[in-house]
Amino acid sequence: MTTEHNNSADPLHAKKEAWSGRFSEPVAEFVLRYTQSVSFDKRMAMADIDGSLAHAAMLASCKVISEQDLDDIRRGMEQIRNEIKAGKFIWQLELEDVHLNVEARLTQLIGDAGKRLHTGRSRNDQVATDIRLYLRSEVDEIIAMLGHLQEVLVAQAEKEYATVMPGFTHMQVAQPVTFGHHMLAYVEMFDRDRERMADLRRRVNRLPLGAAALAGTTYPIDREMTARLLGFEGVMQNSLDAVSDRDFGIEFTAAASLVMVHISRLSEELVYWMSQRFSFIKLPDRFTTGSSIMPQKKNPDVPETARGKAARVTGDLITMVTLMKGLPLAYNKDLQEDKEPVFDAIDTVKDTLRAFIEMMAGVEPNREELRKAALAGFPTATDLADYLTRKGVPFRTSHDIVGRVVRLASERGCDIAELPLEELQGFSDKISEDVYGVLTLEGSLAARNHVGGTAPEQVLHQVSRWKKIFSERNPAAQA
Repeated sequence: MTTEHNNSADPLHAKKEAWSGRFSEPVAEFVLRYTQSVSFDKRMAMADIDGSLAHAAMLASCKVISEQDLDDIRRGMEQIRNEIKAGKFIWQLELEDVHLNVEARLTQLIGDAGKRLHTGRSRNDQVATDIRLYLRSEVDEIIAMLGHLQEVLVAQAEKEYATVMPGFTHMQVAQPVTFGHHMLAYVEMFDRDRERMADLRRRVNRLPLGAAALAGTTYPIDREMTARLLGFEGVMQNSLDAVSDRDFGIEFTAAASLVMVHISRLSEELVYWMSQRFSFIKLPDRFTTGSSIMPQKKNPDVPETARGKAARVTGDLITMVTLMKGLPLAYNKDLQEDKEPVFDAIDTVKDTLRAFIEMMAGVEPNREELRKAALAGFPTATDLADYLTRKGVPFRTSHDIVGRVVRLASERGCDIAELPLEELQGFSDKISEDVYGVLTLEGSLAARNHVGGTAPEQVLHQVSRWKKIFSERNPAAQA
């Protein structure tokens, strides 16, 4: 059998579609361009080959094709795999999609055995299988990258466990927290993102192959065997559902959107933290750019771009939801449009995580500016209210007293801790010398020494907890 990649060697390579026997004229060139998907679904080629090899092994085991056919299919697929990896495979628009391109080349290489490969399946269940295989491996990569970003943030938290910074509500200075505690907030968010990805992976990891076009097949197949060969956790139990739903794609783009929402929130903070109005942090130069007209500028382009790309991924989610909402059972050509939003979400999330893993490792907090900002806005006012409450004053009364203390300090242009003791005692006889222990930034932080609190001791406790989690997740990497 010839191994030359000659377009005229097989009918499928001669601008004749696999389904053309029913039609009296070829598809118009414009329609070919409009309806093709190979320009974007060729990225699933390896998944397509893997799925076909498992299908062929199952067919041989069930005596639907011969062992010789199976050997020929394996040999041909190995050559195709190598051609694709080497960039030598010729993708043809007239063959519509990745499946027909691979099948046509296989038939060209091994003859009739290649034509027997499609026995007992349809492109409908084939593409549903391919996208699940492809998405499964990408989800695994995203989970690993989220874990790596968490490790970077935990390392920052350990380094800055006692670094004071202002905590905000309504973008007003509220209470002091530590920079490490702030970093750990994002660690928690990204962990929920990991959980969502791991959870949806279970629903991605179910085999549609065997559903054929929509009703199953008349051949004696063993779907459980195919599932085992491909590492699927089970088979889809209804053939109509197997070929026609893409809820797993919707679920993935939803989870990807939440990853990007969390990235976007962090980006927003990085942008204003880096501005001269705050000067809270420095970003590595390689993640910033200058201005074409203002030489003094150092712009946080990576966080700004990521903030913008969050909108793109949420757009991918809307595309998927809108695509599916009106489709009757079973397969419809509309489903060809499921791949690009999923692929785009994959690429955007992975590129963004890659950038943030490296960038966040290089963030340098400006401790002096952070402390100065934490002193603004009377951040220990709540501590004074808690102090009075512990002395027996009802909290609402304490709240009112502290409000009047803040007004006096504001009029004086000083912090609460700078007011003389006798003036503080004028507001309540419960106040004594020990009040200054709770009015300092460090006192405020240390007082919140409970699980989830911002006390430096608690930050270090959380760092230890996360290191243990990382070790349990990936013991080889921690060894």
